[in-house]
Amino acid sequence: MKYDVTVIGSGPGGYVAAIRCAQLGLKTAIVEKYDTLGGTCLNVGCIPSKALLDSSEHYHNAEHTFATHGIELDNLQVNLKQMIDRKAGVVTDNVNGIAFLMKKNNIEVHHGLGSFIDKNTIKVTATDGTESQLTTDKVIIATGSKPASLPFIKIDKKRVITSTEALELKEVPKHMIVIGGGVIGMELGSVYARLGAEVSVVEFMDEIIPTMDRTMGKELRRSLKKLGFNFYLGHKVTEVTSKGKTVTIKAENKKGELVDIKGDYCLVSIGRRPYTDGLGLENVGLKTDDRGRVEVNDRLETSVPGIYAIGDVIKGAMLAHKAEEEGAFVAESIVGQKPHINYLLIPGVVYTWPEVAVVGYTEEQLKEQGRAYKKGSFPFRASGRARASMDTDGQVKVLADQQTDEILGVHMIGPRTADMIAEAVVAMEYRASAEDISRMSHAHPTYTEAFKEACLAATDNRAIHI
Repeated sequence: MKYDVTVIGSGPGGYVAAIRCAQLGLKTAIVEKYDTLGGTCLNVGCIPSKALLDSSEHYHNAEHTFATHGIELDNLQVNLKQMIDRKAGVVTDNVNGIAFLMKKNNIEVHHGLGSFIDKNTIKVTATDGTESQLTTDKVIIATGSKPASLPFIKIDKKRVITSTEALELKEVPKHMIVIGGGVIGMELGSVYARLGAEVSVVEFMDEIIPTMDRTMGKELRRSLKKLGFNFYLGHKVTEVTSKGKTVTIKAENKKGELVDIKGDYCLVSIGRRPYTDGLGLENVGLKTDDRGRVEVNDRLETSVPGIYAIGDVIKGAMLAHKAEEEGAFVAESIVGQKPHINYLLIPGVVYTWPEVAVVGYTEEQLKEQGRAYKKGSFPFRASGRARASMDTDGQVKVLADQQTDEILGVHMIGPRTADMIAEAVVAMEYRASAEDISRMSHAHPTYTEAFKEACLAATDNRAIHI
């Protein structure tokens, strides 16, 4: 079978690329090594983790805040099996939805490991070992990423686990040790902390979520401590051993002092690595960089004309929505359009509670650039809507250019900031000033008023409600 475009990988980048190619009139195929479509995000990442985060948040509120709301419960307990089953149902609905979209757009799906024979021929090896070949004009590599580890850590998938196994536990841990203070560790740590686990986080850097604005890490750490989190910041893990039901972590602080931490589960969440195993890049003369990423130009085309790469296998943040934008970008580039992506304005979110959502430059980056800026912040404890919902942790912080007042960065931690950040993205795409947002009417009472107030604070300290 001859195709105009073949996409290898069906995660958010791959399936969006395939759909956009089909919409543009290209005969399109998608190759997926697993039985279900959707990649890491839909199967063992974004979607199932959010399902468990929501379930655990319901339980936590029932245990800690319902009585204040006048709702009294007896014999409250966790049914972890039901939580996991509900999560599985959410995943099934989503992956079935992607399968439907493939049919709707006349995209042919081939299940099996896709690998290059040459730049125009893809071999598909099914799980039973049978092989077939596809002929194609263009190829989009969208094979995503896998959890990373350290050479001396043995992931046994029972007691020393990755995010994949953390979504399928049969019991609530008594003490979960999380190696890595990034997004995945904080989200999955939150799930089990809410359900009653003690959670200890070991992080090499001196703050959690270290790639985000430093204020966000400090605020999130303060909130997570209320859940019972312990933090070992500035600690380097040197050894992980598992014996029976006990996992022991040895870590060294910056003074060279050693600490032993014992728990019944250890979640290794130190990031993810590009996944190109078995792709046969060498057959088309493609090499990866020192971090395993496929190199591309500003059109996301590799050094081999007609072969493109998107998402986690190339440089940039490993985010589903970043991959989606790149998928559409490549499809439109192939047919001669001139799309664009502003990578600075791809938001980042941590789905803890409070949620963290950021876009644009951090304050640390602006200082490093030597750029003159002003800032304004507004705490949710001063928000009427947040008081009403008992979600008063966190703040909105706005960074604007000192001379032009253009918004340069927005950093939010608080209730529903994952949704609120979209307003900041729109504002920054249109190069709005803090004054512009402060002059817009925001419905009262809403959480988004905090963004307006932070913009007011950034323009001559004019916040009204503090």
